[in-house]
Amino acid sequence: MTALPTMTPTPHPPRSNKAARRSHLPARQWPALAAAVLLNLGLNLGLSAAVHAAEPPAINLIGPWTVTDFEGRTALTGAQVVVPKPAQPRVPASRVTATQASGTVGLQFKDSWIAQLRLEDGPPLDLRPYLAEGTLEMDIDVREMANGGLKFKMNCASEHCERKVPWLPEARAVAGKGWRHVALALRCFVREGDDFSRVPVPFTLEGTGTGEVALRQVHIVARGQANAACPDYRTQSVTPMPLQESWAMNWWMPRHEKKLTEIRAHRAAGREVKLVFIGDSITEGWENAGQAAWQAHFARHNAVALGYGGDRTENVLWRLQNGELDGMTPQVIVLMIGTNNTGDRQEDPRTTAAGIRRLLTEIQTRQPATQVLLLAIYPREQQAGGPLRAINDQVNALIAPMADGRRVHFLNINRHLMQADGSLSADVMPDWLHLSPAGYERVAQAIEPVIEQLLAR
Repeated sequence: MTALPTMTPTPHPPRSNKAARRSHLPARQWPALAAAVLLNLGLNLGLSAAVHAAEPPAINLIGPWTVTDFEGRTALTGAQVVVPKPAQPRVPASRVTATQASGTVGLQFKDSWIAQLRLEDGPPLDLRPYLAEGTLEMDIDVREMANGGLKFKMNCASEHCERKVPWLPEARAVAGKGWRHVALALRCFVREGDDFSRVPVPFTLEGTGTGEVALRQVHIVARGQANAACPDYRTQSVTPMPLQESWAMNWWMPRHEKKLTEIRAHRAAGREVKLVFIGDSITEGWENAGQAAWQAHFARHNAVALGYGGDRTENVLWRLQNGELDGMTPQVIVLMIGTNNTGDRQEDPRTTAAGIRRLLTEIQTRQPATQVLLLAIYPREQQAGGPLRAINDQVNALIAPMADGRRVHFLNINRHLMQADGSLSADVMPDWLHLSPAGYERVAQAIEPVIEQLLAR
């Protein structure tokens, strides 16, 4: 992608305020103040006109900052801090450092799953007056991002409501080119039904992998001109795209090419691929933790596992449209996808279901004679009441009716993966998401009878 042009300062420059991170007057008080002023002047105007005239002031997001990584956090006090490590870190090699000086805050991260600069310690902000035409703006200097990625985030009022705008290709394009002005439309962070009346975390800069970035003059204005694009959450799950995460950029496309080569090798050797699995890391796991179960139950069908860690529905769609179902005519395709739509962006179950429906259409178009076994998304989180598991359950309820009993068949085997109380066991799902060898054996035993029935048709 081309580099963003250097922009002139925002028409609503942020005002310096070391005592607070917002304007002197809360946004919710402006309509009343404007109306009172107009009435005192004797103007016969309605309240709506007064509200329009009284544009809310710019909100300066100047701190205090919290710095976090996957396993720890600390306040940014003084000129520099390093996020402390636990006694037994899961990512020993990672390091996250933050700096501040003269109105500039910096974030440096190395081999990090997640590194964040967060504004989370002030009182909640009412951003409703800013949503229609407002922008989140900042100056940003991406100093190093060859093996990293960036995201801009904002929380809304309800629990577990976090909205993000990915910025990996853009960050890599401007790396090493000095300061740039970035303006994101606030609507990039808003979905239908979101509550922005009490926003606890109005801004987070998140880095992954290895990189260095600096920020200054982070602020929100009521009327701004965006100069950066963002995905449309309503269509993201059905818009084909390769996976763009810092931890996937070096292997995702090579894996795609490797899978195309694997399919060609079967064809060249005269081996009929009868069975194909399509999905994410759980499907990819048949090649690792699930290898013994794969050999025992499915390898005899010249089965192919088209699973990629981290994939969402749109990434699978891109793969299918770029050759992964070409050159073979499997009798059965097993599809299980969607948990990363949930985990990465807490997606509306309806749009995840739309992405799965789009995949079914693509599969049926490219393989019209194939039987499709659509699996319910597996449970995640240790306890039954977890918010991400609840989203997956809602997706499963929406996709079950997609089965017609003729070419598409739905199977929910989740009870085989859970304990009696609905919780997950570390023996089956060690990280409450991915399967152990024992977990893959449970899955294989649960789905093999149905697969054999479909193969016999």
